[in-house]
Amino acid sequence: MPTGRNAGKPMKLAAFQKRFIRGAFDPDIRIAVLSVARGNSKSATTAAIAVAELFGVFNDQPRREILLAAGKRDQAEVVWTYALDLIRSMPDEVQERIKVRYSPKLEIELDGEHKIRGIASDGAGILGTSPTLVICDERASWAEPKGSRLETALLTGALKRQGKTLMISTSAATDAHPFSRYLDEDEPTTYRQDHRAPAGCKPDDPKAIKAANPGIDAGIAPPLRELQAAARRAMSRGGHELQAFRLLHLNQRVNDATNEPLIDVDDWLRVETDTLPEKAGPLVVGLDLGGSASMSAAAFFWARTGRLEVRGWFPSRPGLLDRGQRDGVGNLYLSMQKEGTLRTLGDATVPVASWIKAVVDEAKGYQIDAICYDTFKQSEIQDGLRAAGLNARQVLRRFGPFDGGEDAERFRRAVYDRHVATPETFMMRSALAGAVCKRDGQLNPCLDKSRSTARIDAVSAAVLAVGEGSRIMGRGPVKAGRVAWG
Repeated sequence: MPTGRNAGKPMKLAAFQKRFIRGAFDPDIRIAVLSVARGNSKSATTAAIAVAELFGVFNDQPRREILLAAGKRDQAEVVWTYALDLIRSMPDEVQERIKVRYSPKLEIELDGEHKIRGIASDGAGILGTSPTLVICDERASWAEPKGSRLETALLTGALKRQGKTLMISTSAATDAHPFSRYLDEDEPTTYRQDHRAPAGCKPDDPKAIKAANPGIDAGIAPPLRELQAAARRAMSRGGHELQAFRLLHLNQRVNDATNEPLIDVDDWLRVETDTLPEKAGPLVVGLDLGGSASMSAAAFFWARTGRLEVRGWFPSRPGLLDRGQRDGVGNLYLSMQKEGTLRTLGDATVPVASWIKAVVDEAKGYQIDAICYDTFKQSEIQDGLRAAGLNARQVLRRFGPFDGGEDAERFRRAVYDRHVATPETFMMRSALAGAVCKRDGQLNPCLDKSRSTARIDAVSAAVLAVGEGSRIMGRGPVKAGRVAWG
């Protein structure tokens, strides 16, 4: 081992590493994906596989080329340096066959023919390559859409020589991320190995920690007692620190630790249910009108029973698959369409009047008590409401710290107190995974679309609907006035 507690000792593979290598180098496999928590020797494993390929252990093709791809050049250099350190531990006669280049490219060359190269996700300099092995290190951290563009270039390059592509990373923040899709979708030429703590577990649960850190028993991960101590510290502090622990050490799909999530994943999972309450009581509709070519969303909240449903609409052009590829979410939009939460409307834009009519049709058979929307699109929405002949009470809100802060807090409180019940949907899960808040000088939270990492239109609509539904229930039933006779 070149670094760490076991530096200088022979490198021994843990059982989970052996299983991954056997699965990845099955003749029928072209893509292999490993997700494991931080500190489980991912970079060392990546380097060892690269060095083995360089010396022809897995492949005896001439002019073998191994590409070590990472989100940034610094990370690529870390893995590349691991590989170089492993080679430097070999006998002198082997090292005499090696040439090392640090500039302009990171290269390790064997016998003037075979190469290991380190590259970053800007994709520069990879066109024309035909690697026999591609290793994508920390794929979940690659900035999009650059990351997907580099991935595509690497995969097409590997196809030229029937090469393999290995992706090794901690979990991505959302189910919609391309790395998550590789793990979730069954494909015969893809090998998948996911070491992740179960959703909703206590952070200091030893079984959960071991599930995400299979290297503990092999002595290549942080000791269990240290991880439990870190978990309890994160639990006491909460917020960003707890999110960071879940993401990095429990390998769970939670929001970026540098942002404040609107709702923690654990709290949202508690309100998802297959047994939904009836659609009864005041119906509040929240509207989020997107831009000319983006998603528009509506949320339907029955305030008395707490039932919440969301729907989204995209223009028909481009198609949902092409739009998903452009947005870096793969076939997520097709999955939303299949589950019934996403529709297409119009051609290149969503026509407002037709969209309002579609929203009203979704609520057909139920009396709409109030319809809420942002003042920013007030004129367009009011024109659409008049065209649809909808006479429900209109509630105008502002997505700033004043109205937005109150609505966000009411939404959070309703979720925490389980006054919301909703089906499991790709639309809300993906939107909540990317929904973050900012705070004003008085520490009032409100949704921050500029820092959110996903399309959060459905969440914006839900916050409006649940916020107004909470106010309606707080006011109680309307009482008839008294008449006094003189």
